[in-house]
Amino acid sequence: MSGTKSLGRFLSNNAVSILFLTIGLASVPFCGITIPGIIQELLTRLGRNAFLVVALLLPIYAGMGLNFGMVLGAMAGQIGIIFAVDYNIMGVSGLAFAALLGMPISIFLGWFCGVILNKAKGREMVTGYILAFFMNGIYQFFVLYIMGTIIPIRSANIMLSRGYGIRNTLDIDALKQSLDNVLRFNFGSGTWQFSLPVASYLVLIALCIFVVWFKKTKLGQDMRAVGNDMTVANAAGIPVERTRIIAIIISTVLACFGQIIFIQNMGTMPTYTSHDSTGFFAVAAILVGGASAKRASISNIFIGVLLLHFLFYVTPLAANRLTGNAGLGEYFRQFIGYGVIAFSLVLYAWREKNETNRNRAGLRGGVAPIATEGGVK
Repeated sequence: MSGTKSLGRFLSNNAVSILFLTIGLASVPFCGITIPGIIQELLTRLGRNAFLVVALLLPIYAGMGLNFGMVLGAMAGQIGIIFAVDYNIMGVSGLAFAALLGMPISIFLGWFCGVILNKAKGREMVTGYILAFFMNGIYQFFVLYIMGTIIPIRSANIMLSRGYGIRNTLDIDALKQSLDNVLRFNFGSGTWQFSLPVASYLVLIALCIFVVWFKKTKLGQDMRAVGNDMTVANAAGIPVERTRIIAIIISTVLACFGQIIFIQNMGTMPTYTSHDSTGFFAVAAILVGGASAKRASISNIFIGVLLLHFLFYVTPLAANRLTGNAGLGEYFRQFIGYGVIAFSLVLYAWREKNETNRNRAGLRGGVAPIATEGGVK
């Protein structure tokens, strides 16, 4: 009986991960891609996307839920890239320039986001989501009208034909895969030969080590205390609102760096839409990995990124081959992405309710609530 309960609890806790793995494996025979090809793609996507997902951890530790406001950091990173391309700063130097320029912008935006979220305690996720839409309008205005008019742009190649505003798609050949190619390791042979962007992975590992170290610091412990119970943390003398703001600032800065890493790997930047899905896919990935709005770990990130992009890679190809409709794959990708966020949050709420009921039953001496026509006794 206990084994059945343990199995049921395991399936409940990992339902999203199991569902993604099952659908992905079922799609492999129809996608038309070899196993080595899928593995290579996953290795590339892990190095490209995982940094952005790690940026979600600290707000979760601080009890602020899933930080949809990380999109603000992505915008700051894109502004840094625009100026790096404009000044023709190439290679890793260009990435460093973009990061140094984007960091103060992301610090300010993170502070602004943290202040707003402190006014909406308990509703941080939906507030961050709407705040991202609001800031997107300001970003569009800045890039579309301010750049080239008030802020001078030196290169005519990146401006719209009217003489101001940045082109819809920015070609960043000077920065393309400059970090990935610093140190690239090839291993295997024949069809099972793989290329690993070691430098990107080293940066990712350094970030994970930083997060593990940060959790042990005084500030990291304060964040965990605030996340567990703000009232108790405040009574213990911890500056609750300041700690929450710092968590959001760090998350926003990391999102800025992560977006720069993402774009340099892609090689092009859709100026007005590249940041739109940053928070959406990062949140979906960490939820697929088994995290929740209150609990997350580094292992959830790696599992989630691999499972999410495994599904996103093979299922559109399989749908295209089976139906002959190339657009169906993209619709399916969006449906799955939004669906997993909704399903994960509903599942989390259901588990929290069951946990609360079990705790109440324990306080009553192990007698579970009895449902009657008139209510619960």
